[in-house]
Amino acid sequence: MIHESTAVLQPFVADTSFWVATAIFVIAYGVIISEKLHKTVIAVFAASLMLVLKILEQHEAFHIEELGVDWNVIFLLISMMIIINLMKPTGIFEYIAIKSAKWGKGEPFRIMVVFSIVTAVLSALLDNITTVLLIVPVTIFIADALEVDPIPYLISCALASNIGGTATLIGDPPNIMIASKAHLNFMDFIYNLTPVVVVLMIVYILVIKLIWGKKLKTKEELKKRIMQMDEREAIKDPVMLKKSLVVLAVVFAGFVFHGALNFQPATIALFGAGLLLLLSKNHDLRYILAEIEWPTIFFFIGLFIIVGGVVKVGMIKWMSVQVINLTQGNLFATSMVVMWFSAFASAIIDNIPYVATMTPLIINMAEQMWPNLSGAQLLHHPDLMPLWWSLALGACLGGNGTAIGASANVIIVGISEKAGNRITFLKFMAYGMPVMIITVIVATLYVWLRYYVLGI
Repeated sequence: MIHESTAVLQPFVADTSFWVATAIFVIAYGVIISEKLHKTVIAVFAASLMLVLKILEQHEAFHIEELGVDWNVIFLLISMMIIINLMKPTGIFEYIAIKSAKWGKGEPFRIMVVFSIVTAVLSALLDNITTVLLIVPVTIFIADALEVDPIPYLISCALASNIGGTATLIGDPPNIMIASKAHLNFMDFIYNLTPVVVVLMIVYILVIKLIWGKKLKTKEELKKRIMQMDEREAIKDPVMLKKSLVVLAVVFAGFVFHGALNFQPATIALFGAGLLLLLSKNHDLRYILAEIEWPTIFFFIGLFIIVGGVVKVGMIKWMSVQVINLTQGNLFATSMVVMWFSAFASAIIDNIPYVATMTPLIINMAEQMWPNLSGAQLLHHPDLMPLWWSLALGACLGGNGTAIGASANVIIVGISEKAGNRITFLKFMAYGMPVMIITVIVATLYVWLRYYVLGI
C-alpha cells in the first residue's frame, strides 16, 4: 500500500512576524523549562506580548478558537473542578482510594498498576481531563496513607491517561478533531486504535515496573492498616454523595452522547456544575470557587494564545510542510514521519492546535494525489487511512513527552504543586519522554504490520 506521487506542498515564506512570534515562543518555552519563574507567569506575559505586538489581535485571541483560547477546554476544566470540589467533603475519594488499595493488597506498586488501569479505562470512556480530576485526589490520599512519595503515582496516572485516551474518539481532543475532519465515527476508532492501546498498556505496565517497581516500598504495618480500613466509614455525607453521583452520571452520559445531542463537552460540564451547586445548599460557595486551580486555568489561557500566535504566523504549518515534502509522496514514509513528528511536536506544543494545522495539510496532500476523488471516497481512501491513525497515535502518545504536552499533564502538575508535591518540568520529562518513545515505537510497529504488511 505504498503510493508514489510527485505532489509536493509549496514551501512557506517567513516574514518579520514569523520570527518575532517564534522568538517569543522559544524563549517562553525555555524559561518554563528552566523553572526560574512560575510557568503561569511566563505564559501570561508571553501571551500579552503576542497581543501587544499585534501578532495576534485581541479578537482572534478571545473569539477565534483556531487561533486563541479554546473556551470549551477552559470551561470544561472549571466546571469539572467545581463538581470535584463539591464531591470532596462527601468522602467518595477516600472510599475509592481505600478500595483500590485493598485490590492492590496494600502493595505500593500493585496499587500503582490498579490506578494506571483505572485511569486508562476512564480516559477512554470519558476524556483524560475529567479522569485526572477524579483520580488525583484519590492518588494523593492513598500515597499519604502508605507514607510513600505521591509523585511517581501522579506521573504514572498522567501517562496512563494519555495512553488510554488514545483508544476512542472521545478520549482525547485530537481524536475528536481528526474524526470531524476525516468524517470518522466512534467505531472507526475502536476498530483501529483500541487494539494497539491494549498492547500499549501492557508494555506501559512493564515499563513502570522497571522504573518504580523496586523503589516503591512501605512498612508492613502500613499495609496491614490499609487492609484493615473500612472504606464505608470514609463516607461523610451520603445524601450529598447520592446527589453528586446522579449529577456525575448525567455529565458522563452527556460526554458519551455529546455528538448526538449537539452539545459541546463544556456545556454539559457547566450544566452539571450549576445543577450540583443548586443541590448543595450547605456548602460555602466562596470556598468551592477558591479551590479551583486558577494558576492552571490561566496557564492554559496563556498557552493557547502563545501557540495561537505561532499558528497564525505559520510556524507549525512550515514545520508540517517540511515533513510532508520530505517524503515526496511515499505514503508509507509519510505515515511514519507524521507519527514521529507528531509525537515530538505534541510534546513541545499543545497537540490541539498542532492537529488543527496538520489535518488540512493531509487533506490537501490527498487532493493533489487523487484529484478525481472527493468527500468520503477521498478522505477514506485505503492508502490515506494509515495517515489518520498515525496522526492520532503520534499526537496523543506524544503528549506524554513533557509536562505541557497534554492537558492532563498540566492539570496533574498544578494540583500536585498545590498539595505540596512539586513536579519539575525536567523530572516529568525524565519519566515521560522514555515512555513516549517506547509507546511510539510499539505504535509504529502496529501501523507498519497492520496496514502495510497485513493490509487490514
